[in-house]
Amino acid sequence: MVLSEYTYIFAIGTFFALLEAYNNGANDVANAWATSVSSRSVTYRQAMILCLIFEMTGALAVGARTASTIKNGIIPISAFNDNAGVQLLAFTCASAGAAIWVMWCTRHNAHVSSTYSLVSSIAGVGVATVGARGVQWGWNGGQGLGAIFSGLAMAPVISGCFAATIFLLVKWVVHLRTNPVPWAVWTSPCFFLIAGTICSLSIVYKGSPNLGLSNKPAWFIASVSLGTGFGLFVLAAIFFVPYVHAKVVKKDYTLKLYHIYQGPLLFKRPAPPDADRAKVPNYAVLQHGGEDEKDDSSSEHSVTKVHTDREKSAIKGDDIVTAAVPAKPRTLAEEEGAAALTPHEQYQLLLKKALERHHADLRKKRGPLGWAMRTLHANPMGAGSIHELHNLKALCIRLPAYVVVALLYGLYYDIHKAQVGVLGTPEGRRMDGVYAHATKYPNEVEYLYSFVQIITACTASFAHGANDVGNAVGVWAAMYSAWSTSTAIAAKAPVPLWQIAVTALAICIGFITYGYNIMKVMGNKITYHSPSRGSSMEMGAAITILVFSQYKLPVSTSMCITGATVGVGLCNGTLKAVNWHRVGLLFFSWLMTIPIAGLIGGCLMGLTLNTPSF
Repeated sequence: MVLSEYTYIFAIGTFFALLEAYNNGANDVANAWATSVSSRSVTYRQAMILCLIFEMTGALAVGARTASTIKNGIIPISAFNDNAGVQLLAFTCASAGAAIWVMWCTRHNAHVSSTYSLVSSIAGVGVATVGARGVQWGWNGGQGLGAIFSGLAMAPVISGCFAATIFLLVKWVVHLRTNPVPWAVWTSPCFFLIAGTICSLSIVYKGSPNLGLSNKPAWFIASVSLGTGFGLFVLAAIFFVPYVHAKVVKKDYTLKLYHIYQGPLLFKRPAPPDADRAKVPNYAVLQHGGEDEKDDSSSEHSVTKVHTDREKSAIKGDDIVTAAVPAKPRTLAEEEGAAALTPHEQYQLLLKKALERHHADLRKKRGPLGWAMRTLHANPMGAGSIHELHNLKALCIRLPAYVVVALLYGLYYDIHKAQVGVLGTPEGRRMDGVYAHATKYPNEVEYLYSFVQIITACTASFAHGANDVGNAVGVWAAMYSAWSTSTAIAAKAPVPLWQIAVTALAICIGFITYGYNIMKVMGNKITYHSPSRGSSMEMGAAITILVFSQYKLPVSTSMCITGATVGVGLCNGTLKAVNWHRVGLLFFSWLMTIPIAGLIGGCLMGLTLNTPSF
């Protein structure tokens, strides 16, 4: 029997549950992929496709295990006294509290944890429903708040240790060699081995509920996991190694990616007589967010030239030379106007000009987004209130364009051009110092690890689907069960597969349409990124997430990737290679999430539960 009188509550709860999943994608997933995009291993559009594939795979294969912790590990089912209506209302308010907080933070470029926002909101709802004594504050067999919040300290540290260990291995085996390129070529299959083993282990270890692997013996788990890893190792040795050997050792600039199918035959492929430099991207180019010139790009080589009125970057080989450029003469009015602005207003003006340049580029594009941007530009809102006739006409014209922009804007967003507010600002001075203490390794070596980083990024996305989808779907599953059965959900009730799929899809949509808002802040703002560093960061975060997920402990993807980023940054050998100001802001936002999300969820529950009714 369906609680028909509570259908409207279930509808509201479903909206907020999916909104919370959407925010999870726009926040946590964007942070996970920001490393790959900022390292230029993948473009934002490529990241979207890979995210959709591996996020869904991780969610459907592994994601159901953490749902029970969110559903009944914090508020005991007995606390609802078998009142399905109260349970439905409780998890609706919990979803609303988490969604409201994360949406506000994402809108204002504040990076918070979606996982801890949801957990804190559930705790607040529990206090409002059954009192503080009814909430599982302790360990509770690994499912209480004590166990979950222990990850606030453990997850970043563990992730940082894993990532630092992997990068130090790369550094000692490859980067510190006199001739590191051959070492990078011949050792690259090892990372394919690690990535394949971790992914397969996450599915078979303790079993995927959806694949019936729960009771398999240890030899089966080990053989399948290692077999998958070594399978990737062999494929990399046969196809990938010959390709990159011809690309970076023999410097064959005529080689195309589709030639990889030739495998060992590429060892015999002669390089052009004039092959004196490998045709690979220059990963050492730093984006400062000033005035952008046109991009010189090809299918495999793209160097973005960036300059401001005061300085520009000149690329010479693997080095970056900063050359002074005479400032463009300004009129007296411009000088007086600039002098009248406060430093904060000047910074905001810089942001506005950069956004205007980006929108001007979008208006030149063909297709739906170019049409939508031109429509918005050609039909601005006029003076007066919204109800003025000319504003109503403009709004009617702009509405279809708004829809197109909301759906497609993220597809064309360039987070490198969005690294604004660097030169001449406190943030810029900090980042210049951070970059100066990071060693720039040869582009040929970094090029190899750009392929490895694609694998590690997919592993990280798979791990996120395994962990965070279960967190997001837990409250929705509780709502659906209470609404559809008219009874409080049992402690071990399974989560329907279709709910996991819908939640995972909402997460992917959030990343695709709004993830750029966090990526433009997180890209290169903690430490210097490069493919070899980024692959180590992502692998360390992925391992940590999977370990926590196997023990049914929801952990923040944001905290793991942040800890991994700091760990790799410290491998430069100095504390100055990390932007501790940004790290401190992130940690502060994580701490503030606990009381604020809890208060929002608890206040909503208290108001709705005690509202007078007829």
